Amino acid sequence: MPLVRISFREGKSAQYRRAVADEVHGALVEVASVPELDRFQVLTEHAPADMIYDATYLGVKRSDDIVMIQITLNQRAQHVKVAIYKAIAARLAKNPGMRPEDVLISLVPVAPEDWSFGDGKAQYVKAET
Repeated sequence: MPLVRISFREGKSAQYRRAVADEVHGALVEVASVPELDRFQVLTEHAPADMIYDATYLGVKRSDDIVMIQITLNQRAQHVKVAIYKAIAARLAKNPGMRPEDVLISLVPVAPEDWSFGDGKAQYVKAET
């Protein structure tokens, strides 16, 4: 189960935000074996003063169209993580037409027992103690 948080600068249309959310989920399904229905996302808009970033860190030239994506998910192998970054950037370049330089992604790996999908239960834990 990934929990995806996507932060935008305010002013993006609902259609644009939905396209980003759809493409991020599509990439996770495609390269990280996330089930299609396993979709939990939080989209937030921020005032320009609340989106702080370095426009040239590590030689990447970012614009004010930067989108910050944080994905909490069960631990994955390094090659899968790298594939996630590549797939998300490529999909967002096609729809809604984002510059890959403006796609910042952070993965937060967790263990299966770190999730509760409701009812106060740890559904991924075989036998609760």
